[in-house]
Amino acid sequence: MPRAPSPPARRQLPNQVRLIGGLWKRTKLDVPERPGLRPTPDRVRETLFNWLGQDLAGWRCVDAFAGTGALGLEAASRGAADVLLVEADGALAEALRAVAKRLQAANVRVQRGNALTVLAGLPAASADLVFLDPPFDADLFDKALAAALPALAPQGLVYLEAPTAWQGEALARHGLELLRHLKAGAVHGHLLRRTA
Repeated sequence: MPRAPSPPARRQLPNQVRLIGGLWKRTKLDVPERPGLRPTPDRVRETLFNWLGQDLAGWRCVDAFAGTGALGLEAASRGAADVLLVEADGALAEALRAVAKRLQAANVRVQRGNALTVLAGLPAASADLVFLDPPFDADLFDKALAAALPALAPQGLVYLEAPTAWQGEALARHGLELLRHLKAGAVHGHLLRRTA
């Protein structure tokens, strides 16, 4: 006797990532289905914030391609004084505002807009840490680095997430050097600073 067809698979609940440290440790963030949205994995964020230190009190941070806001909210959770989340997608920007409100995150601001334009408009030397995690297929890495540098404080840091390793000449043309590098699956994470 033929088997009855299986019922259609139920759509999975939205994926989630969780904040891994600080005030809002274990807070879950929804990951809606959006083209190019690829949140930084927990393990990568854990390594990054081990590099940066667990206490970011007083830091001014910009999460330029915020998406779920995982990078910027992780910094805010660890005491960053001011975190700007920049997101071009209106629905994602609204979701970020809702998360910031739920967490009562007075140190978090959300700005809807083009990351490159917002970065270029920031005051000089106004950021201690800039997170750059653009969609991998958009080829925005050079443009994002160029836009972020004027806003970077003299001792400031850039975290760049990309599908390939950045080193040598690719960084030197921006006046940057590699402090730390990690590879996790298809993701390369880079902690960068201005060349001494």
